[in-house]
Amino acid sequence: MDLTFISGMFQKILTGLPLTLNLWLLSLAGGACLALTLNLMRQNRIGNAIAATYVFVFRGTPLLIQIFMIYYGLAGFGFIRQSFLWPFLRDPYWCGLLALILNDAAYSSEILRGGLRAVPKGAVEAGRVSGMGRATILRRITLPIATRQALPAYSNEVISMLKATALVSTITLMDMTGIARAAISETWRAVEILLCAAVIYLVISMLVTRASAWLEQRLSPWQFGRTTP
Repeated sequence: MDLTFISGMFQKILTGLPLTLNLWLLSLAGGACLALTLNLMRQNRIGNAIAATYVFVFRGTPLLIQIFMIYYGLAGFGFIRQSFLWPFLRDPYWCGLLALILNDAAYSSEILRGGLRAVPKGAVEAGRVSGMGRATILRRITLPIATRQALPAYSNEVISMLKATALVSTITLMDMTGIARAAISETWRAVEILLCAAVIYLVISMLVTRASAWLEQRLSPWQFGRTTP
């Protein structure tokens, strides 16, 4: 195994790290906002039906197909090509980011819904007795408790979205995987190149796992036999 080649390939693949991180973080932020909106819609029958259908569709279809449908499929509609959205939807970056956000929102919505169901009714009632409004109860009681309950599952979703960003390379975006694919087509040294990319993804995933464990201990110190300083 050529260590010089591997070292150079690490540096080359790392040039795609900013785009990978950009897509990853923005998709998580956008997905979290949309997931919260979907859960708020579940307060009535019509909103619940819309949210449930959305989750069913985006969880039940592969992300790769969703990316292709947005990037290649939307261009087939004339009214979209003539709308103000076309400058964005013809750009592979925005199409890839939109697909990642929509997909993440479906999974994050279910994770958040599970956390919301775990909120003790007594805590909400105590907030009402104290004179809190619905928005205050949501901000100070419901969301903090739901976040602590959902954190372990959500950390897995965060890592899954990191790996999912690799699929945007199929629509010409040169993230880390895109650069690796281009290098393979040039050198035909797939093992070394893919190994370099895998190690980088593995390191980021390890950092996320450590950060999630630290945050879980900070939010729930009583579960780990210590108190928050």
